[in-house]
Amino acid sequence: MKKIYLIYFLIISISGVSQTKYWVQFHDKNNSPYSLSTPSQYLSARAIARRTTQGIAIDSTDLPVNPTYVAGVAATGAAVHTTSKWFNGCVVFISNPSQLTAIAALPYVVSNTAVGARVANTNDKFSEETFSPLPQNTQRTGEISSSSLNYGPSFNQINMLGGVCLHNAGFRGQGMQIAIIDAGFYNANNLPVFDTLFLNNRILGTWDFVTGEANVYDDHQHGSEVLSTMGGNIPGQLVGTAPDASFWLLRSEEAATEYVVEEYYWATAAEYADSVGADVINSSLGYTEFDDATENHTYADMNGHTTPCARAANFAARKGIAVVVAAGNSGQSPWFYIGTPADADSALAVAATDASGVVTGFSSRGPSSDGDVKPNVGAQGGNSVICDPFGTGTMTGNGTSFASPIMCGLVTCLLQAHPALGNMQLLQEIEMSASQYSMPDSLLGYGIPDFCAANLYLSGNPKDLGTENIVYDITPNPFSTSISFSFFALGDQKLTVRLFDMQGKLIVDEQVSAYGNSENHYKMEQLNDLAKGVYSLQIYSADYYFSTKLVKE
Repeated sequence: MKKIYLIYFLIISISGVSQTKYWVQFHDKNNSPYSLSTPSQYLSARAIARRTTQGIAIDSTDLPVNPTYVAGVAATGAAVHTTSKWFNGCVVFISNPSQLTAIAALPYVVSNTAVGARVANTNDKFSEETFSPLPQNTQRTGEISSSSLNYGPSFNQINMLGGVCLHNAGFRGQGMQIAIIDAGFYNANNLPVFDTLFLNNRILGTWDFVTGEANVYDDHQHGSEVLSTMGGNIPGQLVGTAPDASFWLLRSEEAATEYVVEEYYWATAAEYADSVGADVINSSLGYTEFDDATENHTYADMNGHTTPCARAANFAARKGIAVVVAAGNSGQSPWFYIGTPADADSALAVAATDASGVVTGFSSRGPSSDGDVKPNVGAQGGNSVICDPFGTGTMTGNGTSFASPIMCGLVTCLLQAHPALGNMQLLQEIEMSASQYSMPDSLLGYGIPDFCAANLYLSGNPKDLGTENIVYDITPNPFSTSISFSFFALGDQKLTVRLFDMQGKLIVDEQVSAYGNSENHYKMEQLNDLAKGVYSLQIYSADYYFSTKLVKE
C-alpha cells in the first residue's frame, strides 16, 4: 500500500504495563504541511475522481491531522495508536496518569476522553449469529438456467432483489471497489471460494486498525463470511452479488472486546476506504452497549448523527461513498432497536428477511430515535448461503451481517451501471424500487428493493427490446402534470394501468391496448391537481406485472 494514502501513526507500546485508551481531540489543523491545493499528497487519483464526478469539494476534513500535534502527544510518553482526519484527533494508549496530564497541557489539545481498556474479555460479539450446514439437493436448476451464472442455492438471496436480472445485463461489479470494514478475514487467503479474487488480483489491500498491521487473515472469521456473499465464487454452491468486484479488507473490530474505541477504529477505516478510492463501504458491525457500562449508548443516541460511528458513516457519504450497513440482530433482545452506524442519516441500513421476504425475529427494529425510516431496506439474512471459513465449502448463516453485504454487492453493480449517479441519489433510487416504498415501517423500512426495476428506470430504455414484455422510459420522475411510459409487447395484449397514492387510494384505472412485437407509447395526463407526494404506478397484463414509485412535485 502506498503510504501516501495511509497517513496514520501507529506507535504502539509493547510493554506489559496495563494501558487505557483515550481519544485526544485537537483544536485545529493550523500550520499543516498538507494543502487543499495538492490533494494527491493524501488522496488517491480515484478518490479525487469520485469527488470530481459528484461535484464534491476537497475541504479541511480531507487534510491529515497535523503531524506536529501528533508528535507532541507522543513526546509525553503516550503511545499514539491511530489518528482520524475527519474527527481531527488521535487514539492513544496511556500507561501513566502523568501522560494524560501532559497531553491536556498541550495548547492545541481541546479534550481527552477515555474510550476503552486494553484487557480483552472472553465474549464474542457475533455469538448471537447462528450457522447450519447447507441442506443437500438445494440447487434450483430450473431457475438457474435463466442465467449464465450457476448460483446453486445462493440463487434466492440474489434473485429476490432482482440481482440475477442485473447480472444478466452484464453488471457484476467489474472495475468497482468495495471496502469491507469488519472483525477479521480469517483464512480468506486460503479458501477456495475466494480463488478467483486472488488469482485476478482483486484483493486490492488490507489493513488491521486494531493492531496496526497488514495481516487480516489470522483474526476473526466474520469478515470472510461477509466477503463470500459479495465476492465468493463456487459455481453450483455460492456466487456473490458482486462477483467481479475488487475489495479492500479492513479490520476495525476486536471481537473479544466491546469498547467505544472501536468506533474510532471504524472511522479511521472509513477514512482509509475514502482515501484509496473505494466506491462502496459494507460494514456488518454495530454498537449499542459496551464492556464498560459508562460508555453505553442509549436509544436516544441513535439519532443519526451523534455516535462516532454514525458521524463517520455520514462523513464517508459526504465524500461520495455509498455506505451500506447491517441493521443489527437485537430484535429479540432488550435493546430491540437498530445500533450504530445503522442509525446514520446517510447510510443504507439493511434488515434481515427469510427466504420468502418476511422479516426475521432477530432483525433489529427502527425507527431511529429522531423518527427517520430505519432500517432502510431488507434482504435475505435468514439462512443466507455463506462460505465455511473452517472448511472448503458453504453453509447457511443467520444475521443482518449477511443481509447487508448481499445488498451491498448489488448496490455496487447498480453504481457500475450508472457511474455518474451520486451516491445518495443511488440509494434513493434503490429505496424507491422497494416493495413498500409508499408505506414504510419499522421492520423493513421501504421494503425489499428491485434492482432490476431500478436499473430499468435509470437506464431509460432497455438494451434488448424484443426478448420479453417490458415497461421502460417512465418519465418524468418527479412528475408534475403528466407521466409517459413505453411498453414493448411480444404479442397483442391488454394492459391495465393503475396509479395509487400513499394511502392506497386508486387515482387512475385504465385499460390500453399493446400491439405485439412493437414499442407502444402511452401518456397519462391531467395529473396537475394531485397532491405532492409519493405514488405507486402499476402496469400489468395477463402474464406480466410491473410496479414502481413516482414522486409528484
